[in-house]
Order: sequence, then C-alpha cells, then structure tokens
Amino acid sequence: MTKTHYVTAEGLEKLKEELNRLTSVEREAAARAIAEARDKGDLSENAEYEAAKDAQGLLELKIAKLQNVIANARVIDESKLNTDVIQVMNKVKIRNMKDKSVMEVTLVGESEANLEQKKLAVSSPIGRGLLGKKKGEIAQVRTPSGIIEFEILEISL
Repeated sequence: MTKTHYVTAEGLEKLKEELNRLTSVEREAAARAIAEARDKGDLSENAEYEAAKDAQGLLELKIAKLQNVIANARVIDESKLNTDVIQVMNKVKIRNMKDKSVMEVTLVGESEANLEQKKLAVSSPIGRGLLGKKKGEIAQVRTPSGIIEFEILEISL
C-alpha cells in the first residue's frame, strides 16, 4: 500500500528542487568519483572505488525515496482548512498537563517536519494524538516513554 504524503505547495516545490539537485548535480559527482577511483588501478583491492560505489548506491536510494514521496504527495488546499478540530497545517498551542509547560507547534507532513521551526509531523506520536481534537480537550498521547496528556489551548492557521 502506498503512503500518502501531505505537503504544502511550497513544500512540494522544495522536494522537487532537492530531487533535481540530486539527479543533476550529485549523480554526476558520484559518477566522476567512481571514474576517478577506477582509474587508480586494480578494482579488487581499491577501497576508494568501493566507497564511491557505496556512496552512489546510497544516493540512488535517496533519489528513489524522494521520487516516491513526490509521486504520492497530496498538496493541502490551505483555503479549506479550519480550526474546529486539529488537522494537518494547523498551528496548535498545547499545555503539558504534567509539567504545565506550554508549546506551540504546526502539524505538517513528514517531509516538512523540522523541530527547530516547531513543525511537527502528523505521523509522530504527538501529531497522531492531537489530530481530530478540539480546543479545550485533553489529548492522551502514547509515546515511547509513556502516556503524556496535553490540553488543547488554541487552534489556528
């Protein structure tokens, strides 16, 4: 079964730019590295050649994954978002019921998640626990370290 990847229009554009960079710039660099290593002699004992081939394999895997994400991307129509319940692309202010700390996060698709920017993947334990909740509700989130309760303080766009 293919997994749908929810992205913003901006996020999809960034993914396409990254794929273009990998296929046009990085792929050529990997091919050059292999050719240079091959020119150094016996391939059976050439560690540089093996390393270049491994790097190329990892690059091709990254390209394939990125192509899959783009192929299964669904651009979120931000004009149809609302703040009645928590959904992808909502900004949510929550309070940890245990330590009373308050944080504000934006729920995004996996490819756009970035903790430094307070963008949390909807597929993460906290993201899954918040989806569908309303302002004032308590979300019980199952995490690897146990259940954490969050009060939904605010939902915005």
